[in-house]
Amino acid sequence: MLTADYDRLGLQPGDAILDLGCGFGRHAFEAARRGANVVALDAGRDEVVGVAATFAAMDEAGELAAHEVHTAAVQGDALQLPFANETFDRVICSEVLEHIPNDLEAMGELARVLKAGGTMAITVPRFGPEVINWALSDAYHNVPGGHIRIYRRSVLTARLTSVGLRVTGHHYAHGLHSPYWWLKCLVGTTNEANPLVRAYHRLLVWDIMHRPRTTRWAERVLSPLMGKSIVVYLIKPATS
Repeated sequence: MLTADYDRLGLQPGDAILDLGCGFGRHAFEAARRGANVVALDAGRDEVVGVAATFAAMDEAGELAAHEVHTAAVQGDALQLPFANETFDRVICSEVLEHIPNDLEAMGELARVLKAGGTMAITVPRFGPEVINWALSDAYHNVPGGHIRIYRRSVLTARLTSVGLRVTGHHYAHGLHSPYWWLKCLVGTTNEANPLVRAYHRLLVWDIMHRPRTTRWAERVLSPLMGKSIVVYLIKPATS
C-alpha cells in the first residue's frame, strides 16, 4: 500500500532515491521495481534487517533483473543523515515527521541530501482525521515513539519551504483507512479481537491484494474528503 505517487514524484529508472523512515519497505521495494537505486533508512534495526532480506529475495527471484538496480538498507538517525550533500535525485519520507521532536532539523537534512532540481514526497497524517483519533483515544498517540504533533497543511509546507524547498502540489490518500482507525480508537487500539475491527481489516487487506473496482472508486471519492494522509510534493530549486 503506497502513499506517495511515484509519477508525481518523477521517479525514473536509474534515479538515486532515499526512503527515510522506510519501516518494512513498502515504498523502497516499489522504487526498486521501477529501476531506481534505493537507500532505505530507518532508526529500527529490525526494520533494516527485514528490508535488506527482502531486497535480497527480490534480487534472487529476478524481480530487479530488468534494471541494474543497487539497493541498501541502513540504520541511521534522521537528524544526522550519513550521506554527502546532494546525494539523491528523489526523497520519500512517509509518516515519519510526526514522530520527530525536532522536525525542522530533519527537514533540513532531507533538503541537504537532495540534489538541486531533485524532488521529494513528504507524507504525514491529515489534520482532520488525526484530530478525531486523538480525541477518541490517548493510547493512539500517547505511547513511546508515538505521534507528538498534528500538522496543518499550512504549517507543514511553511516548515518545508523554510529549509529551501518549493512546494509543487499535494493530495490526500487512504480514504478507506480513516474509519478503520476511528473504530480502533473507539474499541481500543490493541483490541484486534473486536469483530468489527476484524471485519474492516479483512476489507482493507482484500482491497490491497485485489484492488477491485468498487473499493478503488470509493478510495477516489473518500480520499479528498477524509483521507488519512496528506502527501506534499516538493522540489529543491537549482538556485537553493
